[in-house]
Parts: sequence; structure tokens; C-alpha cells
Amino acid sequence: MRELDLNAVHAAVAGGSVLAAGGGGWVDHGMLVGTTAVQYGSPKLVTLEELEPDAMIATVSAIGAPAAIGWEMRPGDYVRALELLMEAVDEPIVGTVTAQNGSSTTCNGWVASAVLGTVVVDAAGDGRAHPTGKMGSFGLAADDDYETVQAVAGGNRAENRYLEVVTRGTVRRTANVLRTASDMSGGFIACARNPLPASFVAEHAAVGAISFALSLGESILAALDGGPEAMIQATADHLGGRILERGAVHAKTLRTENAFDIGMVAVGELELGFVNEYMTAEAAGERLATFPDVLATLSPKTGRIISIANLREGDEVCVLHVPKANVPLGDGVREPSVYPEVEAMLGKPLADYALA
Repeated sequence: MRELDLNAVHAAVAGGSVLAAGGGGWVDHGMLVGTTAVQYGSPKLVTLEELEPDAMIATVSAIGAPAAIGWEMRPGDYVRALELLMEAVDEPIVGTVTAQNGSSTTCNGWVASAVLGTVVVDAAGDGRAHPTGKMGSFGLAADDDYETVQAVAGGNRAENRYLEVVTRGTVRRTANVLRTASDMSGGFIACARNPLPASFVAEHAAVGAISFALSLGESILAALDGGPEAMIQATADHLGGRILERGAVHAKTLRTENAFDIGMVAVGELELGFVNEYMTAEAAGERLATFPDVLATLSPKTGRIISIANLREGDEVCVLHVPKANVPLGDGVREPSVYPEVEAMLGKPLADYALA
């Protein structure tokens, strides 16, 4: 068991922001959530081996489009979503896993751990950020015999958009309901879902994903005194990745539909396609990288990521590529049924590459 402190918050946000792959929340929100947790109490990180096989674990996440304007999620909303889930199921929920690593999402579950006494489990639905809840659902999206319970809380209070929703059904149907709730709440909402025994999580999750993000973040922070290039090199070296392109962003398109950010970023000869997160990298008609590979845009001025939502034409970036084999992944991204929805939005094939 590891007590998560302020140093862990900084490491989680630094490492998680690279694994966010252009999406995965926001650095400021991650610092807010993580700092709130460690100032309120003592969130605790445990391995799956420290839990009984039948101990129930819930997935906690945020649902929405990172470029959305008008969303509001408070640290307490994450707690409320988990409370709603706890009230809706018979078995006690002892811990949480985050749906994914990301700029803010690596810290999912930390506030609940401090407030409710649940533990943060060193695993994730996916070790990197992904655009749909189905991709972080341990491969259950195609199982119509599995009934899940999902709960959300949050919304823009000034616009009277605060919502609480609890839904039961298949993963794919309930995920669509909560995507709509996210849109109605202002663009982002806190979620708790899929209560499952630790034995199932151990078999199907990205095990060790939180330690993976913390270790990456510690390497980045250790290189801070060396300047931006040292930080970029430390990031690439730690992940076994490489820089695909350096240069200025000379084109960007972005549209937000149904709480998804969809579009393209062009750097030099490279074109990056995204749905919330970077999905593809192509040059001269050749596919160079495909989700769940990690693609990230790093600033040569700061050594840190620039998210898709914050990227502007003229920004100088280094495009990092990390092969999927170097990142812990859950069964959710190995499930063929989760790809057609994203392929339709992106207008590009993914599954043939992703599942190869």
C-alpha cells in the first residue's frame, strides 16, 4: 500500500498528461482533483494482490469532450457519482480503478479514497486515454448478457445543468445514455460504473497502470532542471518512443459533436487524426501509427504536452509516438466491437491496424 501525497499528484499529472494522447482531461483539473484529495485526507494506492479476489471494484472516469465550453466538474462530483453507484448495488465497493490514464484522469478515485475510505487500485480500464467509455470497459462492451450499473453526477450550476443519473443495462447502451447526459450537463460529467470483482479486473484491466504513469512522471520531473529538450528526451526514452516530426502546426480542424472532439492536426508532412485523443498518424498516404499507440504533441518551449484542445496553428511541437506494446492496455481496446463508432467519426479505418 502506498499513501498518495502531493509529490504523487505532480508525478501523476506529468506522466498522465503524456498518456492522455492529446485528450485525457486537463492538467489544471488534474492538479485540482489530486491536490484536493491529498489535502482532505490520505488516498491510498494498492495492488490487486492486496485485495481479496471477490472484493468489488468500480471504474471511475469523466465523460465528455475536452474542448467543450461550459462544463463543470467539482472534486465532490466524483465522490457523488461513486455514492450513487454504491447506493444502487448490493455488494460493498471497496476500491476504484480509473478508466484511463490522462492529464486529470490518472487522479480519478483519489478524492473518493480520501473522503469515503475506498482504495485506489493500481490498474485502469486502459493505460492510455481513449475516446469512448466502451474502450475502458474490460472487453464487456460486446457482452449483451452482462448488465452493468453506471452513475454520473455534475454539470454547470450557473446554467442549471447539474445532473445525477443512474442507469442499468448493457455497457454499450448505458454508455450512450451517459454520453448524452454529459452533453446535457455542459460537456463533461463525473462517472462511476461497472462494479466488478478484483479477480475479473486482474484478468482484463491494464494492471499496474497507475504506477506506470507515476514512474513516467517522476522521470519527466527529474529532467526538469535540464530544460525542455531533456524533458522530451526523458519522456521518449522512458516509454521507448520516438519523435516522428518536429515543426509548427500549419493546419487544424476541430468540431465537437455529441460530446466528442473530432478533427485533424497537421505538422510538417504529418497528419494526426483525432477523436478526443490522437487516433492516427499518416504521411504521404502511409499509416505510421494507430490507436492504441500513444501519440502526443510536446512543446519544445516547455517540454510538456500541448493538448488538442489547446493546440493552435503556429505552435511549435514535437510529435511523440509510443508503440502500443510499450503501454499497459486493458481488454476494452482489444474488443473489435468498440471500433466502428470511432471509425465512423474519424472517417478512417482503425481496427485493422489496432488489432493486428
